[in-house]
Amino acid sequence: MRHLDFSPLYRSTVGFDRLFSMLDQMNSDAPSYPPYNIERTGENAYRISMAVAGFADKDLSVEAKEHVLTVKGEKPAEEDGRDVLYRGIASRAFERRFQLAEFVRVEGAHLENGLLHIDLVREVPEAMKPRRIEIATGAPKQIETLSA
Repeated sequence: MRHLDFSPLYRSTVGFDRLFSMLDQMNSDAPSYPPYNIERTGENAYRISMAVAGFADKDLSVEAKEHVLTVKGEKPAEEDGRDVLYRGIASRAFERRFQLAEFVRVEGAHLENGLLHIDLVREVPEAMKPRRIEIATGAPKQIETLSA
């Protein structure tokens, strides 16, 4: 994939630097571990499901801060005297970041059958929602002045 240069747009735009940095991050090669799905579960509801087999809830942390959701996993080193001949189950530490849109908040997270499910909901404030404006017919109302 080729790299897009957004520097000419910086000269004529104000306030879009976060958008351009997000686009730059999308062009970079992102790590593929652990695998995950993002799904829409309702009109304003989403779920991120991450395959974290072998991790317990105490080994995982989920943090939302300033439009960034960070999921970290770190297992303590196994020193139980086992002699592993082949290691196919990954147990390496990871950190995965997701950019959240405005008004998206984390509703909860739970671990089930080796999958970490993070539920998200978008709550648009009433002031930001579209509203219908009634169109009046007839003559405009006139305010009468009272003489003293």
